[in-house]
Amino acid sequence: MNGEQEPLLNAKPQRERSSGSSLIGKIIYLILLITCTIIFFAPFLWLISASLKVRSDVFNNELIPDPVAWQNYVNVWKAAPMLDWLKNSLVVGFLAATTVTASCSMIAFGFSYFRFRGRDTLFGFVLATMMLPGVVTMIPVFLIWNSLGLANTQIPLWAGNLFGSAFYIFMIRQFYLSLPRELYEAARVDGSSYFGLWRHIALPLSRTALIVVFVFEFRASWTDLVKPLIYLHKTELYTLPLGLKSLLDQFGQGGELQWEIVLAASVIVTIPMIIIFFLGQRYFLDGIARTGIKG
Repeated sequence: MNGEQEPLLNAKPQRERSSGSSLIGKIIYLILLITCTIIFFAPFLWLISASLKVRSDVFNNELIPDPVAWQNYVNVWKAAPMLDWLKNSLVVGFLAATTVTASCSMIAFGFSYFRFRGRDTLFGFVLATMMLPGVVTMIPVFLIWNSLGLANTQIPLWAGNLFGSAFYIFMIRQFYLSLPRELYEAARVDGSSYFGLWRHIALPLSRTALIVVFVFEFRASWTDLVKPLIYLHKTELYTLPLGLKSLLDQFGQGGELQWEIVLAASVIVTIPMIIIFFLGQRYFLDGIARTGIKG
């Protein structure tokens, strides 16, 4: 009896040590998580604080503005056509995200559903285009749009997405490969077309992956400065990043740069993307987790 009771007595201290080490690990993890959160959030917090200061106090690194200059946000709308730039960015971002999501989902469906000789080789060529730097095709693409008479319009900012993106095609294809093929076969027996398979089966079941692509591309379009800088020359066509650059150029000429106006404009540019992320974060995180389930 004593030999049987001794292991039971030793098991309790072991469980206590295990629970104690687990608690210490959770505390360390929580400390690291809070530290990383503060590090990543600090620049945005500084941006908000500086945007509410008078010009002489912008770089004093004090967290709480004194006095609080709410007028900076009023002056931004007076100094530049921010509303027009905001509308342009929303339209261009929505069109860019919608077109690339639709085109890439169709291409990815073809690579995941159809089985033909050379499919993997062709898909490899598609992925190889990711190795091609954007600056290599920048001039040829501009010459094409210019020859079509669309160089000074917003169309080149989103219309190129109709031809898809290798990275997004890969993401959506990986998600499609995780769908049961029996669903497609049952629909084919019922007389569904290939387009119907994509429209009624693949799209509804891959909503999270499509939202990930949409958010990624909307963010890329929202923060893009290079394309608007190349194609847009009229102030009324500017998107927010190009408009922000014009503010820097405008307030930096012939005097002291009005940093409080520029920083207030930067906050306005940043807030919509934060809202979009928080609205779609559930689908966003779930889509990232499930995209690479099956190769």
